[in-house]
Amino acid sequence: MSVTTRAALLKGPRDIELQEKTLVCGDNEVIVRNHLIGICGSDKSFYRGQLPPKTAEFRQDPKFPFWLGHESGGTVVEVGAKVSEYQVGDKVIAFGWCNNFADYFVAQPFQLQPAPAGLDMDLVSLGEPIACAMYSGLHCEVQLGDVVVVMGGGFAGQIIAQCAKKKGASTVIVADVLEGKLELAKTLGADITVNLKKDDLAQIVSRLTAGVGADVVVEAAGSADSFNLASEVIRHNGKFVFYSWVTQPVTLNISRWHDDGLQFVNTCLVHHTWRERYVWTPPSLRPVVQGDVTIKPLITHEFPLADIKEAFHLADTDDAAIKIVLRP
Repeated sequence: MSVTTRAALLKGPRDIELQEKTLVCGDNEVIVRNHLIGICGSDKSFYRGQLPPKTAEFRQDPKFPFWLGHESGGTVVEVGAKVSEYQVGDKVIAFGWCNNFADYFVAQPFQLQPAPAGLDMDLVSLGEPIACAMYSGLHCEVQLGDVVVVMGGGFAGQIIAQCAKKKGASTVIVADVLEGKLELAKTLGADITVNLKKDDLAQIVSRLTAGVGADVVVEAAGSADSFNLASEVIRHNGKFVFYSWVTQPVTLNISRWHDDGLQFVNTCLVHHTWRERYVWTPPSLRPVVQGDVTIKPLITHEFPLADIKEAFHLADTDDAAIKIVLRP
């Protein structure tokens, strides 16, 4: 059996279109009908022509033309003869670069994750970015009473800030350059918000901590300026939490890292092995199922899949958009 689908092909920088594609389910593969697809920050980087070197995640070379997409979820419609992990009708989360900007996509079982019982299908479809941010929030080593700075009020930063507060941080500071994101962070529980275009984050943290610095800083903005400002506001022996994927080389103040003995915590769930991801995703999503963390307000724009050009134009030009989704 084969399935015909529309699928996004990125032909070059800012040149994306849907093409008809026929999917055939191999013996070790599964075909999934998409429910919803999200645009990731890495998708925006690719769209802008910022393709990183090939890593183990990519079954296709990261070069143009590139079959784009990885954030989605849906229902299994076909299962290969040698697949025992899934059956037709199962609800799944995608965890692989499987050309997910499409009506249907084909994946190997290790690139999928069973949907948690009780999770809304819109959130199942965003299970990969939600689980990644939740894993970071739960494993960022925040302790009761800590002062925490989250660099970036995007989708991940907003989730991580909520987790930090729930884990017992005395003060959670969210820093960004956009007032809309900062206002949302306030409504979701951030104690202090800092507009980096108007205010001096280093001075604010110094005043708040009597010159000591923040206990934990989470980098979720993904720029050289953010990495270096994060390095500046951490206390001696403080924790620097990696979240962002920076696809281009940047210049960093490594001297500060060395001289102040900073501790580095890599919280990138999807860059662990799929076996580790399979273990860690259910507990990472459990607080979402339980309603302990708020996600829906982070979905700021929705488009039909047919309007993928307009959706990516918005993602490229409007930094106030947090999570843009497309519905097949």
